[in-house]
Amino acid sequence: MTKVIVHVDGGARGNPGPAAAASVVSTPAGEVLDEAAELLGKVTNNVAEYRALLLGLARARALGASEVEVVNDSELIAKQVQGHYKVKHEAMRPLHRQSLAALKEFEKWSIRSVPRAQNADADALVNQALDNQRHTGG
Repeated sequence: MTKVIVHVDGGARGNPGPAAAASVVSTPAGEVLDEAAELLGKVTNNVAEYRALLLGLARARALGASEVEVVNDSELIAKQVQGHYKVKHEAMRPLHRQSLAALKEFEKWSIRSVPRAQNADADALVNQALDNQRHTGG
């Protein structure tokens, strides 16, 4: 079984506003295996967080991981995926369903939220993507 740690973050400048999603996949020992970021256009912060989760899970699956420990800085998303909170916002329901389906592809998974400072690498990728978009006129 191959376990990976998947740090994910999504952010929007404005809510909604220009947004990006990012993931950093590493070994349990901390060796970075993959980093990815994508621009999302104009969406809400919570949609960006879900898109980051989906991005991270896809990257982990592509690396052949069978177990994922997802770390994010959105307590809302973590609690919704764990089933502790209802998904009330209509736009987030399909993303929630897609996330649960993606997680089921792993033999074992967990998700937890941490303070932003403990998710700094993924947070930095989001901001870098948004900054680069602004500088290139994207």
